[in-house]
Amino acid sequence: MGAVMSVIDSPFVVFATVLLLQWLAAYVGDVLRRKMRALRKEGERQDFDIIRTASLTLLGLIIGFTFAMAVSRYDQRKNSEEAEANAIGTAYLRSDLMTTDDAERVRDLLRKYCVQRISYYTARDERQIGPIGIETGKLQAELWGAVSRIAKAQQTPIMALVVSGVNDVFNAQGYTQAAWWNRIPFTAWMLMGLIAIACNLLMGYGEHRTTTFLFVLPLIVSTSMFLVADIDSPRTGIIRVEPHNLLAQCQSMRPT
Repeated sequence: MGAVMSVIDSPFVVFATVLLLQWLAAYVGDVLRRKMRALRKEGERQDFDIIRTASLTLLGLIIGFTFAMAVSRYDQRKNSEEAEANAIGTAYLRSDLMTTDDAERVRDLLRKYCVQRISYYTARDERQIGPIGIETGKLQAELWGAVSRIAKAQQTPIMALVVSGVNDVFNAQGYTQAAWWNRIPFTAWMLMGLIAIACNLLMGYGEHRTTTFLFVLPLIVSTSMFLVADIDSPRTGIIRVEPHNLLAQCQSMRPT
């Protein structure tokens, strides 16, 4: 299962694998047609064309639904990045309600935290996520320790606003993590792949003019699956969520 998931995480591997499997299925179908010499009767040809058309329609619908799933998850990751930037900015502004020394301490931690969150979005290698997560956890602990210590000493509505702002920063990070883990289910990929292979097998079995046409459908379907895999891959895809809001927020928090 881990090896299969690593394949799905690489859109180019998905494209090459799906293209090869579909072409092989079409070739096998063409070989079966040549050996069995089927579909000679007009009635059989019409029935076969109905089945093939229905299968291709089903494949198109499944690819469309899967594409919609990938786009919704991509939008969720974008919205989470925006929410993180807003939460950090709010916490930074509410730090003005603290004393000068305490406010400067919290602001410095928020600047470092913002940089770590940008690193999370821009990391291309999964091996980088572990150290980034550890550093993020340390900064969260320091932030919470700084504001909770003051809140215990000053239990006022104003400090409650500060604590609430920092808590929203942590919640936003959790929502982002959940959004990045929310991927297209493996069963959906399996279903789409099996139907694509079956459709190409039918195409090869029913083709009676030239085998050149058998390359068209695998190429179209593989390109579609590449796009779906690319959008669904947060780190390894070409289409990625860029932390524009976090970058702007870090820029605005630079000390003057």
